Amino acid sequence: MSLFKRIFGNGNKESDKQLNKEIEQIKSGEISKIYPILKPGNWVGIEAGAIKQTLIGTQEEPQLVVGFGYDTPTNFVFLMPKDLEGKDPNEILNDAYRNLEEVQSPIDISEKLGGKVLTASGNDFSAEKILSKTHMMKAHELLKSDELFVSIPRRRCMMITSKSVDKETLNIFAALHKNAWEDDSYGNAQIMNALFVVINGKIDGLISLD
Repeated sequence: MSLFKRIFGNGNKESDKQLNKEIEQIKSGEISKIYPILKPGNWVGIEAGAIKQTLIGTQEEPQLVVGFGYDTPTNFVFLMPKDLEGKDPNEILNDAYRNLEEVQSPIDISEKLGGKVLTASGNDFSAEKILSKTHMMKAHELLKSDELFVSIPRRRCMMITSKSVDKETLNIFAALHKNAWEDDSYGNAQIMNALFVVINGKIDGLISLD
């Protein structure tokens, strides 16, 4: 059974056919790049044994984890322990983060909000760019702020503002986060209902909004 099926169960005949084709492309090396992907603490892949790093919480009670896998045209095929046999796990994970750095996710300044809010959304790994110090340092520079609030409620979504922003803008920012968290119209999986505190380009804490 494929890695994807072991985590998510069987799809329909057509999707299974496409998945098997993509797995063969992975085996042949045609698809070779591995990427990190953010998943909530209740992700079924954890119980299935998928390779992960715990980002928030503990190993026993994770709140947010980073999974790893191949981004194929129609699926994300997650790494399992047997995929690391005979390989250097650290090298594979380092490659995944290097590949993330290469992903382009332009940061836009919201003129409607007086340039106080940034968005970097719409790409497959937009949310994961919170793991990129280079990306976050650019946000520090644009907002001229040492401490940031970052919202990544769902995949392909990122919003950023200064931690010292005025109360009115912060309320608007929180409302935008809430709307994105509750809106499933685009089919992007939920990540976490929280605002992340980013200092010097790295996650330094979070404020849960549950």
